[in-house]
Amino acid sequence: MLGAMGAVSAQPSAVAAFGTTALSPGGKPLRIGVIGSGRIGGTVGGLWVKAGHPVLFSSRHPEQLKSLVEGLGPNARAGSVAQAIEFGEVLFVAVPFGALPELGKQYGQAMAGKIVLDATNAYTHRDGAAAEEALVDGVAITSARYLQGTRLVRAFNFTSASDFATQHHRKPQRVAVPIAGDDREALAVASQLVLAAGFEPVVIGSLKAADSFAPGGPLFRQVGSADELRRRAQALGR
Repeated sequence: MLGAMGAVSAQPSAVAAFGTTALSPGGKPLRIGVIGSGRIGGTVGGLWVKAGHPVLFSSRHPEQLKSLVEGLGPNARAGSVAQAIEFGEVLFVAVPFGALPELGKQYGQAMAGKIVLDATNAYTHRDGAAAEEALVDGVAITSARYLQGTRLVRAFNFTSASDFATQHHRKPQRVAVPIAGDDREALAVASQLVLAAGFEPVVIGSLKAADSFAPGGPLFRQVGSADELRRRAQALGR
């Protein structure tokens, strides 16, 4: 049982009902700061660049991102984590889960109030104490604790970077990306960014329900259409 899951397809009409879009006033694309520009961050961030959003990719060694940003064109830049946070109207976090405590400690105040799409996953062999905490409390709730004060949405963590690289804009039906969160406006913005990347957003439910599409959850690695994902999610809710 996922409890209060109530899966809803966040198609453009549903997003409009939330009262916001992924564009800033005046119809300008959103500035996105990517924190952690490895396989997931680089892949999904690259899709946003191609959709017209300016993206600042960051890492501890931004000089190593030169080839990534040069290949994506003028809408892509590289910088430090602090620069990405300052730049981004929306932040995309794709670091190892074990890095979240330090991220929150160092940058929590700067991130507070921002919409954050959280693509992290906890693995005990890699992430140590943070992963052990996630096993007890749930990965989504643990993420929210480390990134306290942000408007957190879990997204882009349900499958591999290779799937995001090869399955975007799939026809005739787009691949569904499950998302979950407690902030309706943040969910709406996240939904639009999922669409911009070439996928179909499906709101699974509250932030707690996000554990259903994390590693070990029944919706993890379930790559398919929005209708297929809804059916799986609804079956879990019975």
